[in-house]
Amino acid sequence: MLRQVACPSGSDNQTKGDNVMTTITQQSATTGQIKQINRFGSDAIEKVLEDLGLDNPGAQRVIEHGDEFARAIHEAALTSLKDLSVTDKYKNEEVASNYGYLSGYTKPKSITEQCNILRQIFPGVGYADEKLAEREVPKHAEGWFAIPKWQTVAPTYAEAVQKVLDAIKKARNGKFYNYRDGQIVNERLRQTAKTEAMFGKLGNEQKDHDILVVAAQFGLRHRGRSVRRAREVMQANECGLGAFAVGIMILTHPERLQHLDDLWIDCAGDEFDDPDADDRFDHAPYFFFDDGKVEFDAFWYGYAYVNGGGSVSAFVPQS
Repeated sequence: MLRQVACPSGSDNQTKGDNVMTTITQQSATTGQIKQINRFGSDAIEKVLEDLGLDNPGAQRVIEHGDEFARAIHEAALTSLKDLSVTDKYKNEEVASNYGYLSGYTKPKSITEQCNILRQIFPGVGYADEKLAEREVPKHAEGWFAIPKWQTVAPTYAEAVQKVLDAIKKARNGKFYNYRDGQIVNERLRQTAKTEAMFGKLGNEQKDHDILVVAAQFGLRHRGRSVRRAREVMQANECGLGAFAVGIMILTHPERLQHLDDLWIDCAGDEFDDPDADDRFDHAPYFFFDDGKVEFDAFWYGYAYVNGGGSVSAFVPQS
């Protein structure tokens, strides 16, 4: 089933409350911010040099053309900094939406209950540090969700996603359809850099446990926004969740997606390379309910939908 698409018409269609981006007072970047950005650039160049493995003659040739190298770095950095520092990008990719959690989902189950469900579905998956769920829930999160490290489910991310899709099909007694069957492979599906980094941080903090305790919201916060608009307005401590994490949340909370008018679920933490698209990795996966079953597909990340598709996101507690 194709999603109904609304042509964005600017700020008049921006949603209220959490969906209105906070105006940021213009101030100069702090010394600490500049140092951190410099460190990102330095680390990136070191990583490229490590991966490239320049030999001695090659390194010398780069040094001899140092001015050209510096100019190329300057141009690339300028383009990237201009792109990443804009706060109102894609602001016309929002539409008003009244879609929500129709089927009965209100908040996440207890971490204990979620973990018990996961161990039944994925035998061998261990435990979570359940005491972490006693912490205050970060702003904008709906509660704590139990999400296994994908590495405990399969050797690659794409294989882990496929196992979750298979589990949803089994849990729904076969009432599941994957429009991307055969395309869930590493060459076409990957996590965004921000999501991968934030889950790496969570994994390090909870390194002795297979199941992570993650603060998240199930889509309502970003309803009516395109995926790339949602990514743009997410806070520094917020990242989109991908098909693996979202699929896990659907498995532990099947009441979230049981009706055609339930808010559809965008997986802003993943990038999908559609074989028919002009640009690589400009699609994002999503789940929806239609014709009595859960369905899975991927669409261009610049669409804003009249049925209010909402990007699911997680939050790293700030100390």
